Amino acid sequence: MKVNIFWFRRDLRLEDNKGFHFALRDELPVIPIFLFDKNILDKLTNKSDKRVDLIHQIITELKKELQSFCSDLYVDYSTPIDAWKKLLDQFEVNKVFFNEDYEPGAIARDNDVCKLLKTKGVEVESFKDQCIFSKNDVLKQDGKPYTVYTPYKNKWLTTLTPKDILSFQNKKFFKNLFKVTKNFKIPSLDEMGFTKLNIDIPQKIIKKKKIESYHTNRDLPYIDGTSHLSFHLRFGLISPRKCAQVGMELNKVWLEELIWREFFMQILFHFPYVTNAPFREKYNHIAWINNKSDFKKWCEGKTGYPIVDAGMRELNETGFMHNRVRMITASFLVKHLLIDWRWGEKYFAEKLIDYDQSANNGN
Repeated sequence: MKVNIFWFRRDLRLEDNKGFHFALRDELPVIPIFLFDKNILDKLTNKSDKRVDLIHQIITELKKELQSFCSDLYVDYSTPIDAWKKLLDQFEVNKVFFNEDYEPGAIARDNDVCKLLKTKGVEVESFKDQCIFSKNDVLKQDGKPYTVYTPYKNKWLTTLTPKDILSFQNKKFFKNLFKVTKNFKIPSLDEMGFTKLNIDIPQKIIKKKKIESYHTNRDLPYIDGTSHLSFHLRFGLISPRKCAQVGMELNKVWLEELIWREFFMQILFHFPYVTNAPFREKYNHIAWINNKSDFKKWCEGKTGYPIVDAGMRELNETGFMHNRVRMITASFLVKHLLIDWRWGEKYFAEKLIDYDQSANNGN
């Protein structure tokens, strides 16, 4: 029988998922899939990576949820091209649906996969889901992208309509999921070369009181005053539309942090050179000291500067760091120790459970 496929990536939820919504509303049964990408995982030198364990837990829960509707999640550990070749051999695929990703590596991956699918006569439909406004939605009057946050924020807010943050109700269409008689296998962490850790998925709770007081407490690291939703936004456990609804209702300052997230996304999309070079060309010529001993002390939280060390120890232990302290530790590395920002960005990328390339790079 012919089927459609929905490809889960940075949108690991069944409800209020735009691409999944339109896949379910199409005429053919939908097989949901998730790929553990060898091209990414094989580059990770730390085989006790918290993120891999957490993603594996999330995927396991997503599988169980789909199984409760007599369906399942097809999971593979392979390169995307090899995984799709296997899928096309196993199923008669009519259409593939997915939500867009705006990172340079993800765009290259998607282009390669789409090229393969089109050679096999498979239609592809992609959707905007990981942000409210993407790519070319918020531009200057001359059609160029914004490079300064405040005018971008102002245009973002004036562009916003109630329709932009409307949630997608998917449950009533779950009857269109592909029905399985035998569950698909999921590769274990051990099979992928990673270690099972004693770590739990952070709770996904929108704490209204925290968001209401966010503007007064967000800059005080000794108060647990932030929403702790960055991890859930990164992996799409929560919809940005839901977050924007909450921000509009409870706290505009918190909403502005969501706008910062999208500002950095569009910077990375329009200026992909920032992955390896400074945004402002004049900063190409800084004479870094790059003292390896100083860098090691910074990584381990042993600089002797209490707030820097507290932040780095929190990062190493938990995979999280208060946003204000992220700024302090990063500034200390670059401006006090004169160590290349790329060293710090790489370390944050390895340790943060909410690591997001555009935000990490932008900040």
